[in-house]
Amino acid sequence: MAGTPGRLIGSGRSADVYDLGDGRVLRRYRVARTAEFEAGVMAHVRAHGFPAPEVFDAAGPDLVMARVDGPTMLDDLARRPQTMPRHAAALARLHHRLHDVPPPEGVRRPFGPGGALLHLDLHPDNVILTADGPVLIDWPNVAVGPSEADVADTWILLATAATDKGSVVTRLGRRLFTAAFLRHCDKAAAARVLPAVADFRLGDRNVSADEAVRIKGLARRYRGPDGG
Repeated sequence: MAGTPGRLIGSGRSADVYDLGDGRVLRRYRVARTAEFEAGVMAHVRAHGFPAPEVFDAAGPDLVMARVDGPTMLDDLARRPQTMPRHAAALARLHHRLHDVPPPEGVRRPFGPGGALLHLDLHPDNVILTADGPVLIDWPNVAVGPSEADVADTWILLATAATDKGSVVTRLGRRLFTAAFLRHCDKAAAARVLPAVADFRLGDRNVSADEAVRIKGLARRYRGPDGG
């Protein structure tokens, strides 16, 4: 995409975000990945009333979209732990709303039968709390399958992802928030698919060695005696 990026305002595991002015940002992948399909999915879910950033352009590793202002749900939890029940319920509502969106054509199906659109990275650090409500960002992992696979993926992320020491998501905080989130979902259905989702998550190059150990440990708790 032509032009020099503006001021760097954020960096994730695989991409950097630059302020372009005029209410726009550029997210540029640092890895070998293109943004066109992701941009199409974001436009699709917006067209069905789901809160995702508006996309203006996508080419190669670059995605230009509307700037979304507000703290992340994770940041708000760190500042105001008393919001945990409300944010857990809001996170579950985002799942339910997304899973009701009809999926576009050409989306991968890594978990077998099921017709729900899955985000597969739907955690508090990817939810921006705007004045108009929560907005879900980071859409490169989308898939189609059983809705409980998306719940299981969030369960895995909440329980095992690395966090800064001293944040609200301590060992106890993780358990409390995860339990609160799962109370608004079908936990039993998510538990049945959790081992398969854990195997899928372990294929992510961004998973650290420590996270992989925790993911495998969680999966063992729900894996059947035959290994399935």
